[in-house]
Amino acid sequence: MRYYFLNVGFLVLSLSSVSAGAEILNKEAIPSQVLDQLYKRHPNAMDISAEKKTHFKQSLYEITFKEEKDKEKIIELYRDNGHFFISGDNVQGANMMPSTVYDNLKAAFGAYTIKNAILVVNPNGVGEEYDLTVNASGNDWSVVVDRAGNIIQKERE
Repeated sequence: MRYYFLNVGFLVLSLSSVSAGAEILNKEAIPSQVLDQLYKRHPNAMDISAEKKTHFKQSLYEITFKEEKDKEKIIELYRDNGHFFISGDNVQGANMMPSTVYDNLKAAFGAYTIKNAILVVNPNGVGEEYDLTVNASGNDWSVVVDRAGNIIQKERE
């Protein structure tokens, strides 16, 4: 009986630790070691925001910012300890994703629109993932899709 209660307790703890949705972090909420590394690479970074993401089974901060001279947003991913992981490539409208991505999104959401699409290439080996913001039925979803088009992660924003 005590093992039952112990298992139920672990279940409650694990469920409470799962995030309910992707949250945009402002500059003050980004860990200092991540900001330090960002400013080392980009001393003129401005309009900084971040999102907590998971790619290739690693917890990462997806930092979006602009530099003074550029109008375009730059996307970089950093590990929790502040080390640079990889730059993300905006592939919105470029039709760079495999057709199975669109088929699997249609199966998962029905009617949908892709608001944002970022290609994340694994710097530690083979593979790439697509980080998508999908709007379906009036809700925004953060969706991670692998190279084969399989939906790896899906959470409501």
